[in-house]
Amino acid sequence: MKTNTLIIRTPEGILFPLLLAGPVARFLAWLVDWVCVMILVQLFSLAVSLTATVSPGAAMLLMTVGYFVISIGYGMALEWFWRGQTVGKRFLRLRVMDAQGLRLHPSQIVIRNLLRAIDLLPLFYLTGGLACLLTRRAQRLGDLAANTIVVRQPKTAQPDLDQLLAGKFNSFREHPHLVARLRQRVTPAEARLALQALLRRDELEPMARVKLFGELTARFRTLVPFPAETTDGLSDEQYVRNVADILFRTTGA
Repeated sequence: MKTNTLIIRTPEGILFPLLLAGPVARFLAWLVDWVCVMILVQLFSLAVSLTATVSPGAAMLLMTVGYFVISIGYGMALEWFWRGQTVGKRFLRLRVMDAQGLRLHPSQIVIRNLLRAIDLLPLFYLTGGLACLLTRRAQRLGDLAANTIVVRQPKTAQPDLDQLLAGKFNSFREHPHLVARLRQRVTPAEARLALQALLRRDELEPMARVKLFGELTARFRTLVPFPAETTDGLSDEQYVRNVADILFRTTGA
């Protein structure tokens, strides 16, 4: 059955919904990206045109190779460095994710972008658009092959983190290089799950609450290990508070 929402369920029964992007929003994002690619191609063409008078054949070869590299490499590079987003996806508030809500792997980004040429056939993303309409999680062929989805990230009011984390000294901020690494490695799904756990902690049974924060802490420890002197004495819940503070607050001591 087709649905426009991906539900991630934790062992404690917390539901974490992600809105799936439809073909219209994805097509509009692609149009924005197409314009960006064309601008880059034109700039490259101007540079190559300087060699055309010397060797027209070499200039034509450079143009062909350059167009392929730019058109394919644009999506690969931005989706990796911007964690699943391109200029178009940022503009439309979309993001590529692993189908299970996990962090994207480089191989997934490569596969979905290489297969974009097939999804574009025969014209204006017709194959990819039909695939989005017919598949349960609105996936084009490249997404099916790479096991990825594209989700919408509607603008929502953020909770009052200053109140949620009031009076809590964050020892993690004493290691800015590790803070930057943590922000890079935590997926949007993991970040939102940590925040939801903090916001809804009082709704959980005591044992379920301990288990949930223990599992979240174990996950974050594997992503970026902080020095022992920074984490000694921290409860699992405070560990997750520190992580949420880093991920969602841009300022702080």
